[in-house]
Amino acid sequence: MSTGSAAPVLHNQPHYDERVDLACAFRWTARLDMHEGVANHFSLAVNDDGSQFLINPCGRHFSRVKASELILCDINDPSIMDRPDAPDPTAWGLHGSMHKHCPQARCVLHVHSKYATVLASLEDSSIPPIDQNTAAFYNRTVVDDGYGGLAFGDEGERCANLLGDKKVMIMGNHGLMVVGPSVAKTFDTLYLFERACQTLILAYMTGKPLRVLSDEIAEKTASEIENYPTDMAGQHFKELREILDDEEPDYRR
Repeated sequence: MSTGSAAPVLHNQPHYDERVDLACAFRWTARLDMHEGVANHFSLAVNDDGSQFLINPCGRHFSRVKASELILCDINDPSIMDRPDAPDPTAWGLHGSMHKHCPQARCVLHVHSKYATVLASLEDSSIPPIDQNTAAFYNRTVVDDGYGGLAFGDEGERCANLLGDKKVMIMGNHGLMVVGPSVAKTFDTLYLFERACQTLILAYMTGKPLRVLSDEIAEKTASEIENYPTDMAGQHFKELREILDDEEPDYRR
């Protein structure tokens, strides 16, 4: 286990808690094998209008990200891209656009996770409600069927405009984008959506007809999950942080 002793402890620096949450999300995404080598990117807005956000430096493996390494970007200051530890250029274009145009996108998680990317590769990338996890996303996703290459400036703007008020974008021929109000809620959505995609893809693989819920029950289930009386996302993420505190405490550095 890495001790990370050379990295500074940031307790008294701005955005420390936000940095730790985001670093935790990176570590767990790697643990769950939802990373893409040293590609993909997560970001978190830290001011009211979303113009300032934390993001991972280019080329850092998710399993090694520490709180101190996250870069504070300003949408209005592109000179950040001149730094030696600058974010990936596609991250700047994609995440900057999301934070600029989508108020609900305080946290933005972009991955090429296995099952979500399989779904994004199908001619029909919709997610029918066949269990509780798939029903949770009933009418709450958008499918991008206009992939236009790597997400430099114009592609990032296009994706942000397409997302609208949704929290999940199935990026056709590409991967997955999940947004939300906090790292905990957004990571929980990412986790459950990948689980939902796994159930759906495995069900497709049987070749047998799907048992699809009615529109009425699917909407009822999605609404009940959204208004669940216990903060399951917060509890889930609290547990994830505590596991890392025991096993990989250097993520906090």
